[in-house]
Amino acid sequence: MVNWITVKGVVKKGYGVASGQAANPRFPRGTIEMQQPFFQEQGLNLDAYFLGTINFSISPYNYKIKNPKYTFKDVKWSPDDPAEDFSFFDCRVLLRSNEVVSGLIYYPHPETKPEHFQSPDILEIMAPYISDLKYGDELIIEIDSQQMMIS
Repeated sequence: MVNWITVKGVVKKGYGVASGQAANPRFPRGTIEMQQPFFQEQGLNLDAYFLGTINFSISPYNYKIKNPKYTFKDVKWSPDDPAEDFSFFDCRVLLRSNEVVSGLIYYPHPETKPEHFQSPDILEIMAPYISDLKYGDELIIEIDSQQMMIS
């Protein structure tokens, strides 16, 4: 049985690289769309998710990795960048409509990531597209306590 940790936070503006909104010519449709086939090959299907992330600040709290649901090492997803390690964690997003949406926390390991670093209070959440979500919105998410700790 999953023991969910509840944490409140705020949606923040990110780099726009994961979704392709940054118009970076190296990642025209976004980094996650480029990474998706590599994750699929190793057993993680992202078809149910919007191929971008919600940057979710849990400040003043931070998170600590315990036991990811998935970890992929040495993923060479870009011809121009070195291979990276990625982990994913189960989460649920509680919407204002009282709907609960299953998601994943997307975690490119900073020690293998060449650029676009996140603040230690930011979780990158993948979920199905949420149409009325905007920067500054407060959200509540639930995280599997066996996979991640909030402190």
